[in-house]
Amino acid sequence: MSIWTDKDGRLHVGIMVAGCRIHRRLPAGASKGDAKLVEAELRRAAGRRQPSIPGDPPMAEIMGLYLEHAKTLRSPETARFHALRAGPWLDGVKASDIEPAVDKMVKDMRGHYAPATINRSIGAIKAALRIAWRQRLIPEDYGARLARLPENNARHTYLEISAVARLADACSEQVRAAVWIALLTGCRRGEILKLQPENIRGDHLRIAAGNTKTLRERVVPIVPALRPWLRYIPIQINAEGLKTGFARARVKAGLDVNFHDLRHTCASLLINTGTPLEVVRDILGHTTVKTTERYAHLQVERQAEALCKLGRIAENCTGDYTGQDGQILKRAAKP
Repeated sequence: MSIWTDKDGRLHVGIMVAGCRIHRRLPAGASKGDAKLVEAELRRAAGRRQPSIPGDPPMAEIMGLYLEHAKTLRSPETARFHALRAGPWLDGVKASDIEPAVDKMVKDMRGHYAPATINRSIGAIKAALRIAWRQRLIPEDYGARLARLPENNARHTYLEISAVARLADACSEQVRAAVWIALLTGCRRGEILKLQPENIRGDHLRIAAGNTKTLRERVVPIVPALRPWLRYIPIQINAEGLKTGFARARVKAGLDVNFHDLRHTCASLLINTGTPLEVVRDILGHTTVKTTERYAHLQVERQAEALCKLGRIAENCTGDYTGQDGQILKRAAKP
């Protein structure tokens, strides 16, 4: 057993290498996911060598190629994290045997990780095998055989302004500033945390291309309600601090929301004030209006409400109304 918990609730990791035991005790509060990462690091550091069969190298060697490649990615630490998470299931596995190894990994990870998280590790394995194939270390791209899990990440939670205010009041000062900036700009959490005073340009915020998800510069107008919160830029907490502070606040406020819901709320409020989808697209920084169309149902609801009002006016004028079968019926004349 390579991972276990002691009587004090602390996780331990132990592996055997060439008859020698390597053991690490994790700090309090560490998760089983952390333990798996430590185990992967220990196995890699131990340098367990396996014979490399021509055309069928060990996955440890192939994942090493990916870890080198990850250094060139936009988020190298995140890519490395997802790759190392898969480490325990790839130990001793040849490239040609990757399918049953990944099947076992998925089975073990289910219930502990969300499908999207598992898919990040599968994606790292697929990318590693693609690199090996391009370097002609393997005869085919074995990663093409691997399927990702279906994800159901669609979440459309929209808050009323009163609920946002209740949430913000439950936050610490820095988290509260981030909440209002998110609502009044539609910016993502990472974009807010990277804002610097030089990004405040008179009547607008300049979101640098390197700080956006789409890698495109974005300009967001500064509305009067946003001005008081700009003095908190740069936000004096990191991503983990914002995540933890927001989690505490939502529990205190009694709301089942996440930080990204503030971005959805910004979009819904804009649409409910009559803002065209193209303008919402530009504010949120979507690459195409297709992405923004997820909010189109809000426009339809607003249009339906407007037509209902028009219908009531028409009824008052003509005395006619439409029956359930679509027939125009006549009301009795008013005395």
